[in-house]
Amino acid sequence: MSALVYDVVIVGSGNAGFCAAASAVESGASRVLLLEKAPLAWAGGNSTFTAGAYRTVFRSLADVLPLVNNVPPNLTPQIDMAPYTETDFLHDLQRVTNGRCDPQLAAALVGESRVTTKWLAQNGIKFQLSFKRQAYEIEGRWKFWGGMVLMVQDGGKGLTRQHQENARRKGVEVRYESPVVGLLCNDGGQVTGVSVKGENGKTYSVLARGGVVLCAGGFEANPSMRAQYLGPGWDLAYVRGSPYNTGECLNMAISEVSAKSAGNWSGCHSTCWDANAPTDAGDQNLTNQFTKSGYPLGLMFNVNGRRFVDEGLDLRNYTYAKFGREILAQEDGVAFQLWDAEGAKWLREEEYASDVVERISADTLEDLAAKLIPKGLKSPTNLVESIREYNKAVQSHRKKHPELIFDPSKKDGLSTRCSAGGLQLDKTNWALPIAKAPLLAVKVTCGVTFTFGGLKVVPKTSSVVSELTRKPIPGLYAAGEMVGGLFYGNYPGGSGLTSGAVFGRQAGRSAAQRATELKSTRAVL
Repeated sequence: MSALVYDVVIVGSGNAGFCAAASAVESGASRVLLLEKAPLAWAGGNSTFTAGAYRTVFRSLADVLPLVNNVPPNLTPQIDMAPYTETDFLHDLQRVTNGRCDPQLAAALVGESRVTTKWLAQNGIKFQLSFKRQAYEIEGRWKFWGGMVLMVQDGGKGLTRQHQENARRKGVEVRYESPVVGLLCNDGGQVTGVSVKGENGKTYSVLARGGVVLCAGGFEANPSMRAQYLGPGWDLAYVRGSPYNTGECLNMAISEVSAKSAGNWSGCHSTCWDANAPTDAGDQNLTNQFTKSGYPLGLMFNVNGRRFVDEGLDLRNYTYAKFGREILAQEDGVAFQLWDAEGAKWLREEEYASDVVERISADTLEDLAAKLIPKGLKSPTNLVESIREYNKAVQSHRKKHPELIFDPSKKDGLSTRCSAGGLQLDKTNWALPIAKAPLLAVKVTCGVTFTFGGLKVVPKTSSVVSELTRKPIPGLYAAGEMVGGLFYGNYPGGSGLTSGAVFGRQAGRSAAQRATELKSTRAVL
């Protein structure tokens, strides 16, 4: 059987892969093939399991209104939305990664974010303003917060479906259940294609004139690699998304063509996750609903009845990707989120409704603590004492600062710390008392979303860099979770999908342009 020949071959059917495919077609590639290890039912990789949020630069509400389909004219005057500039985005990247993010990658991500979201809309991605996740209705006004305002209609499932529809319109060939098992190279060290295992178990070759774009995700669904790179105990973390992101393509690129690794290989996006969720893969129906991100409005306790993070440290967008690590570090790797009636009313139904999560409620602290014992709480006395101590600190702060008003859309300064003292671990914003019945608790664990370690790429082309030559490997590109160097320990919410789109678009364009150049010189694969 002779090898199949395409202009561009893409590995992985997530957001980055579909962006690369669409961009390749637009850039002149006549034959584009997208290969996916998973079956059709698991299409989309981790993108399917997201909320479909994109972080992008915008100047005002008027800047994003042309992109969205859920804002009637009469609602516009009721929306408060501060601009989110390139400076803001870069600052957030630098701040949450402790200055470790690659400055050139960051500049490319930020600088291309706005034009890329517009490009996505032109390619059939249906954006909406994220009222439920990124805005609070306060005194009749919708107050957006955290710099992230766009989401895709129907979330991650809608995003994958819309990408698939766009690929069909553009004539992209997509093959599922087609794992890539090797990279093909010529004597000059150029990547010329891939080896694919077919349904019959036999391997066949696919050649790519312009190059191969790797968009196959990280190693978050591989427990042995998690333990190897993230550290002891990480094999026990729950997998939030696709069970097919197991790191083979990362290992393949590094071992077969000496691709240079980059980024935070001991770091990952990990969040508060329903302790009753499946352990080794996300639920394809509930997807992102197992996320439990309402902790800024309440408290979190470990099984010994002690708090272990400052729940009000920052807006949720800047803490939720790292607090899962803190939960996993606790005894038994679980925790309890807790609110009173006032805090609970701000929780999002899609995450905390009774048909999504096990809600444990009681009218008194003592009764709630007793109900949590069968769920794993080991010291109900500590829990009750901790909350009473917390409530006293909240009351002291309120007396000293009566001018402060609770506002979940910004850092409101309602704290447990004042001149009269505070707690050993203060809550620095949104410190509401735990007093009004009914009280509510849910049990959470650590859910791993994606890993931060990846391959070093050239920011303007997404070409993979060689460990040996420190130069681009001809014919090899990467995007999505496989790009290393952007995120360290944490990330700003919504920047993952934006990164996949920005660098996926670049990679598809670069590979297509290379195919055109080689055709013009009549180069033979």
